[in-house]
Amino acid sequence: MTVVRTDELVAQARRRRGAVAAVNIITLEHAEAVAQAAAATGTAVILQLSENAVRFHGGQLEPVSLAAAAIARHCDVPIALHLDHVTDEALLAQVAGSVFSSVMYDAGALPHEENVERTRRAAAFAHGAGLWVEAELGYVGGKADAPASAHAPGVRTDPDEAAAFVAATGVDALAVAVGSSHAMTSRTARLDDALIARLSEAVPVPLVLHGSSGVPDDELRRAVVAGIAKVNFGTGLNVAMTATIRGCLDADAALVDPRRYLAPARTAMADTVGALLQVLA
Repeated sequence: MTVVRTDELVAQARRRRGAVAAVNIITLEHAEAVAQAAAATGTAVILQLSENAVRFHGGQLEPVSLAAAAIARHCDVPIALHLDHVTDEALLAQVAGSVFSSVMYDAGALPHEENVERTRRAAAFAHGAGLWVEAELGYVGGKADAPASAHAPGVRTDPDEAAAFVAATGVDALAVAVGSSHAMTSRTARLDDALIARLSEAVPVPLVLHGSSGVPDDELRRAVVAGIAKVNFGTGLNVAMTATIRGCLDADAALVDPRRYLAPARTAMADTVGALLQVLA
């Protein structure tokens, strides 16, 4: 299957009033698990690689991105490739001409006016390279540079501000702060569906939900009905992978072959992604 563009999958999701899953990967096993789940459910997905994941791989974008693209090409369903949470201008420059069709430029931690200006410049560069551009307004919890809580006063995305931000920057999608948090290991987040609906009415571009690993199934379904078109998911894979590996090593102190624990960990991650895809179906 040829790798498809992110904007195609998001547009298809919007037409059916649904959402596409965008799953963050770190290792080869992450990417294989996502592709396995996508093929098993017959569901198109977006493979996402974050700036933090690139840093984990020694700051080298090409090796891990080419591996992800190869896995996508061998999958029987459409898969897009997206570079997530980019703050480094040098990394942004590498996206041009790469396997990625889209990028999320993240200046959300900066003062509002600086966020607008930097995002505008990043979007202009990315559009010149044929890339679809996502940005963030408001503060999704769970990041070191964000307020301590996703429920702190003033952190959620304002619809009027969001409309002005999109108009000023020219971005193609907007990640919004509506009650979720990055890096949640328990599914206890509560989203503001009324705010999502107001944002959907105010903003002409697709809305993106970050921090979806901490959102229960019923909350995710309501968020999609309210207007979310792209659902980012990552920590849930890490929870499944780590728990499985820990169980394997605890059960056999003599185990040294990584295939013996990475194979079941990959299966656990595939099951986790498969469950998410069923929720969004």
